[in-house]
Amino acid sequence: MKLVFMEKVEVVEESEREIRSISTSMRIPSVVRLVQFRRREAKFSRRNVYARDHYKCQYCGGRFPADDLTCDHVVPRSQGGRAEWSNIVTCCVTCNRRKGGRTPEQAGLHLLKPPARPSWLWGFHVRVGSGTPPPGWQTYLRFQTEH
Repeated sequence: MKLVFMEKVEVVEESEREIRSISTSMRIPSVVRLVQFRRREAKFSRRNVYARDHYKCQYCGGRFPADDLTCDHVVPRSQGGRAEWSNIVTCCVTCNRRKGGRTPEQAGLHLLKPPARPSWLWGFHVRVGSGTPPPGWQTYLRFQTEH
């Protein structure tokens, strides 16, 4: 509703249900269209680094909860490495201690994949579950659902 009032989306279809306030009532949108989409770069943050790397240590390949992970500078800051997408990877505590202030090559470690800026915007992925989408959506979905 907020996006409708801010004119960031257009209502394409409405449901039969209404939302009411003291002075007005309005049918609830069931399908909306973005008026304008601006691609933004993913914000560099610990959470987004973990998401990019699928919560996997990029040295041993183990999957860990966020509390058991850290961000590692591939090229250590002491050797001129910077805190940026292309130099930070998700790392478990054990591998981080093993690597220390060295490069992976110096520590005898290998990266699963080279770090890079992700092409997605964290939090903007929409997933349709295994349930049946609402009937009003069928016209707009680009895939067929199987039951």
